[in-house]
Parts: sequence; C-alpha cells; structure tokens
Amino acid sequence: MQDPNCIFCKIASHEVPTNKVYEDDDVIAFDDMEPLMPVHTLIIPKDHYSDIGDNVPPEVLAAVFSKVGMIAEMKGLKNGYRVLVNTGDDASQSVRHFHVHILGGGLMPRPNDQDWGDFATNADKIRAQRALLKEHGLLDV
Repeated sequence: MQDPNCIFCKIASHEVPTNKVYEDDDVIAFDDMEPLMPVHTLIIPKDHYSDIGDNVPPEVLAAVFSKVGMIAEMKGLKNGYRVLVNTGDDASQSVRHFHVHILGGGLMPRPNDQDWGDFATNADKIRAQRALLKEHGLLDV
C-alpha cells in the first residue's frame, strides 16, 4: 500500500530520485537530503505506515531494523552510530512515513547532555549550568 501524497512512497516507487544506498523487495535506504551528521541515512519500508505506532507488522519492523548494521557497515561507521525513530509531532517527525535514521561519522552528544529546553524535567538546572559556563567563558552560545 502506498500514499500518493507521501514523498517517501514516491522515493520507494522510484517516482522521485534519491541517493540510494540499498534496496530490496521490502525496504529502501537512502542518504538524507538535509544531513545532521557526516553520515545520515534513512531506511524506509516500501509500504506506507505513518509512524512506528501505525500497526506496522512485525515482519516489516524486522525488515527495516535488520538492515541497520549492514548499512552502517556499508557507510563505514566503525566507531559507532545512532539509530533514531521520530514518532509524531512532539518528536518532530517531519515525514509521516515510518523511517529509521542512521547517524554517524563523528562524535554526538548523549541525549541527556543536550539542552531539551523548557520541556526538560531539569530545565532549570540546565539553564543554570549554561549560565555558569557562559560566565566563565566556556560557552560561546
């Protein structure tokens, strides 16, 4: 099943060109057009599911996630990588087609080292730490 308005469905059906990294009967992997890291590759199922919570069958989940290690190796990610799935508005899912991000090629901060803003349960502590770092000239931003 495909959604005729979905850019990832159009990529999966080869209507829209992309920098394809891998393809089989179930999935296609391609480099992100707006990479966040030196390596930023997406793996999508060829069938349309809006997100990972959209009753994705176990065999589709297996088809997608079973390719992560192989693709990371193909992309030369010997020192590690991050696998990420955004689901819904609060997670900033930008394309409503279930997809997995493989990010790597450089050191990434741990998620708990990032400034999550006012939604963080420890937002006040983070702001205080950042202010102290700025005061001592250890933070430019």
